[in-house]
Amino acid sequence: MADETEIKSETEASAAPPEGGWSESAPAGPGPAGPQAGEGMIGSERILNQEEIDSLLGFDLSEEEMAERTGIRAIINSALVSYERLPMLEIVFDRLVRYMTTSLRNFTSDNVEVSLDNISSIRFGDYLNSIPLPAILAVFRAEELDNYGLLTVDSNLIYSIVDVLLGGRRGTAAMRIEGRPYTTIERVLVQQMVQVVLADAKLAFEPLTPVSFTLDRLETNPRFAAIARPANAAILVKLRVDMEDRGGRIELLLPYATLEPIRKMLLQQFMGEKFGRDNIWESHLATELWTTNMEVRAVLDEQHVPLRQVLDMKVGDTIMLNATPDSLIELRAGSIPLTRGRMGRRNSHIAVRVEAPLTPNARAAVQRSRE
Repeated sequence: MADETEIKSETEASAAPPEGGWSESAPAGPGPAGPQAGEGMIGSERILNQEEIDSLLGFDLSEEEMAERTGIRAIINSALVSYERLPMLEIVFDRLVRYMTTSLRNFTSDNVEVSLDNISSIRFGDYLNSIPLPAILAVFRAEELDNYGLLTVDSNLIYSIVDVLLGGRRGTAAMRIEGRPYTTIERVLVQQMVQVVLADAKLAFEPLTPVSFTLDRLETNPRFAAIARPANAAILVKLRVDMEDRGGRIELLLPYATLEPIRKMLLQQFMGEKFGRDNIWESHLATELWTTNMEVRAVLDEQHVPLRQVLDMKVGDTIMLNATPDSLIELRAGSIPLTRGRMGRRNSHIAVRVEAPLTPNARAAVQRSRE
């Protein structure tokens, strides 16, 4: 009974009205207003469904490749630089596709079609973990850029190339034997194809900047093809090679550190674009500079005298110069000394004959004005 009394007293205390809020005749028990207030508090807490949670976190399983990442996932990947900020890359890789279509047709003597599937930014560690094995990874060096790149050839293309080069009949799928390493013949044939692709990549970059791509080594284990740190950003280009009923995929990966020396060129919207420069205006400015009149002073001598002596000068005073009729005088443009010469007379005019070439300071100043 004691416990029931305590519970009842606590219930009455919690239901007691605030000061000045209710009249004494108002019922203390839970009336109609009590449950409605409780329902309002519960209704304000809305539970997110799975679609809203995925949108908040930035995951969209239906369109993983195409959809723009939003939410928390976009914040995580904000350190990656999108390839769209380097528009010249699309032109370079479009040229690469056209060159590869021609060169692989000559290499295989078959009808080869090369298409560009996707260009994306990815972290190097994530790419190594996503490579479908078995595959052959070709590590190549960009000589002028002093860095490395990675070329991945998947197993479907490897067996297709071997089948085509060794005279396989059309209409038969390439035989695949899982669980065995690639033979020496397969590696040599793939190496020849990789060298063809690297030669085409050199031609694709040629209008932009001369770059020589040389094959460094072939690997089958992604851990041995680490050319950058796992967190470093890279450009991934996925190319598809179709040979009628056979084919596969080539993936070209270039770390941003490799592209950094030519980043300014890759920022161009079109080939040959110059940022903030106008050749017509430069030519006009140079022409006007060459026709500009410049005041040149011939300085016979310079002396440092006290200010009191200058203030005490009167009409008729004589200033003695430390110069003789044979002394060289200095020609100046403003405060810049140009050259030295000898003073004389030509007809009825006082003239100066130049006796020395332009000084280094004057030559540098003229060159800066031309630039």
